[in-house]
Amino acid sequence: MSSHHEEWRQQRTEAAEVQQRELDRRRQQESATARSLIADFVERARERGLAPEPLRARSYDGRSTYRTDVVGWYLRRNQSVGIGTDGAFYVLSVPGGLRARLRGTTLAPSDPPLVLGKGGRDGESIDLPDALALVLERG
Repeated sequence: MSSHHEEWRQQRTEAAEVQQRELDRRRQQESATARSLIADFVERARERGLAPEPLRARSYDGRSTYRTDVVGWYLRRNQSVGIGTDGAFYVLSVPGGLRARLRGTTLAPSDPPLVLGKGGRDGESIDLPDALALVLERG
């Protein structure tokens, strides 16, 4: 290969790395903002006496639900995401299977986004502050 080709490839690799770092930085900032909003929500939900409930996770195919070790509030009517009483954000979708059906499943917190359902079909996304406000309104 020519040195020109290798130099071009190196420049493209470096540009992609810079772009990835910037994307990661923005995602971290977004999650930090979302965590602050969620902490405020948990505090307000407790002040209002909004009772948390055991959250259930749905299998990837959507046919089954499973007990989880998380108690909190659903953020969407389809119960696809939730907030735990610990202030963590959870995506309530799991692989499932017989073991999960018998014993339940353990959820790991996820980095919260500022827009729920971003990149989904039209009308399926909602800003996190709006979703949190709806949960408080529904009481």
